[in-house]
Amino acid sequence: MTSAASSTAIALLSGGLDSATAAALALESGKHVIGLSFDYGQRHRRELQAAATVAKTLGLAEHHTINVNLAAWGGSSLTDLAQPVPNQGVEAGVIPSTYVPGRNTVFIALGLSLAEAKGADQLVLGVNAVDYSGYPDCRPDYLKAFQTLADLASRSGREGRGTRLWAPLVEWSKTRIVQEALRLEVPIEETWSCYAGGEIPCGVCDSCRIRDAALKEAGRPDLASR
Repeated sequence: MTSAASSTAIALLSGGLDSATAAALALESGKHVIGLSFDYGQRHRRELQAAATVAKTLGLAEHHTINVNLAAWGGSSLTDLAQPVPNQGVEAGVIPSTYVPGRNTVFIALGLSLAEAKGADQLVLGVNAVDYSGYPDCRPDYLKAFQTLADLASRSGREGRGTRLWAPLVEWSKTRIVQEALRLEVPIEETWSCYAGGEIPCGVCDSCRIRDAALKEAGRPDLASR
């Protein structure tokens, strides 16, 4: 018989395509999934509305949204309105201004806290290192190191039953993610990827460009920014 601890997962849910697909994969594997989203002062707070919709559509057991004001000190075009969001396309080898200092470190730490409190054995992450710009906190070596820290930093980890970080999409192409989302019947049209901060996708920021190109390659141009 499967224990409650081995059947529960915390999914970090941004409202974007990647995190929604990762959560859907956890559900497919039989997990009891709890969603966790963050209002961190991002200019594109519209993604939180998307996260709530995705959580409801996927049928997550719970969905929590908490405030973590990373915009208090800026350092990113996503949290500092004085900085323009890049829209000239991804430049190889350059970490763009949309990188938010410490964001995933903070989010994963909070996700692990919720996981231990809920007895969850898995923390589901929608991070992807292939189609984006090599954000330092989206890379496999970062996740491996954080797993070591997680095992040392918690009571459950010290007792040998710590939460495992699971990032199934980390080395997938965006097109493969779209294809998997379609197979899983993820509500792609309800997800939000645009960084610009408006009520409709801008279609020109790096995130929109990457998403739209993958949707077209996957044969679903109807779901691209309009």
